[in-house]
Amino acid sequence: QVQLVESGGGSVQPGGSLRLSCAASGYTFNSSFVGWFRQAPGKERKWVAVILAGSEITHLADSVKGRFTISQDNAKNTVYLQMNSLKPEDTAMYYCAAHLKSGGIWPDYTDYKYLGRGTQVTVSS
Repeated sequence: QVQLVESGGGSVQPGGSLRLSCAASGYTFNSSFVGWFRQAPGKERKWVAVILAGSEITHLADSVKGRFTISQDNAKNTVYLQMNSLKPEDTAMYYCAAHLKSGGIWPDYTDYKYLGRGTQVTVSS
C-alpha cells in the first residue's frame, strides 16, 4: 500500500522557517518525481517544487526561489521542503505528490499517481 505522509507544518511568524517532510512508502522511490504543492483557502492548488529522487534534478517555482529548497534522503525515502523567510502569502495546506504518470508534467498535481493528505503552514504575526 502506497503512503505519502507529510509532516512539519505549523504556525510561524513572518521571516521564520519550517521544514516539511514527505515520507514515502509502498512504491519505488528512486527515480520518481516527488513534488510539493500548496493550496490556500479559496484558491487553486499550485506547484511549489519538484525533485527527481536519486538525482540532483530539482525545480522551484519563481515565487519561492531563494527562500525554499527541496532535498531528499534516499535511505529514508523522504523528501524535504526547507522553507525560509516565510511570508504571510505562503500560508496554505502543503501537499506532496509522487510518481509522475506516463506523459505527465511535474507542475500538474493531477499527473501524479499518489498524493498525501497535506500539512498546514500558517505564517502570521
